[in-house]
Amino acid sequence: MSLTYSAGAINSYNAAPAPERTEVGALVVQWDDDGDPATPDRVDWECSGTMLDGDTFVTAAHCTTDWAPGVRFYVSLDQDVQSALDAAAHAHPGDPAAIGAAVGVEGVAHTDPGYPGPSADPHDIAVVQLPAAAVARRWTFTPAQLPTAGELAALGPQQLNTTPFEVAGYGTQEAQRGPGGQTHPGGGVRMKAPVAFNALNPSWVRLGMTAPQGNGGACYGDSGGPNFAEIDGALVLAATTITGDGPCYATNVAYRLDAPAARAFLAPFVALP
Repeated sequence: MSLTYSAGAINSYNAAPAPERTEVGALVVQWDDDGDPATPDRVDWECSGTMLDGDTFVTAAHCTTDWAPGVRFYVSLDQDVQSALDAAAHAHPGDPAAIGAAVGVEGVAHTDPGYPGPSADPHDIAVVQLPAAAVARRWTFTPAQLPTAGELAALGPQQLNTTPFEVAGYGTQEAQRGPGGQTHPGGGVRMKAPVAFNALNPSWVRLGMTAPQGNGGACYGDSGGPNFAEIDGALVLAATTITGDGPCYATNVAYRLDAPAARAFLAPFVALP
């Protein structure tokens, strides 16, 4: 399960709005959902991501692939992107390009050519390159700090067990049970929640989301969004959300940005520490 689909927030328990996380944004997609060129494209927020510098937004590869021809990608750093979309749709009915431009800045997506790789390293990473001047005109933010090569591995499980982690994104809430089965309400607002170290693999860090331990976690729409670790007093973008358990109760599985494959992909786009 990949944590995508805008119709389907950081889950609600132990979560809070994150207006201070100005580097965290939403991936907004203009796409043909019915194969009929005579009908307007849809415009939806689909995933989350993080600004790495003035023009580079990192997200997940599964967020930028498998779209119909003609797809267009925008990035919004608004706190409430769903309300912005609703207002734009009201102001520009039937004009998807105007809706997209009202909500975000259009960019060009670059997906890791190794995606989809094996589960051990799926290369599930992408960036959207944006016109920096257009982004700067609309939002003020401090880019995220990337980890150094192998930084999580160097800390090791003992230190990671005591490292504070925080996940952020625009996704939906954990599963709610109703007469028609499970639903995932909410989404479209930038939220944050604490998570706790669970396990480290060569390409993955697994983070606990269990409520009794005071944690929150990621859910649908949080794919590509950041998992920050507080290391030596600095908030470091350790990994990006990729998948987890279906109800969004237990584990967030995040792609390590200190691992060789992620760093190799990012190197042409950003200055690596």
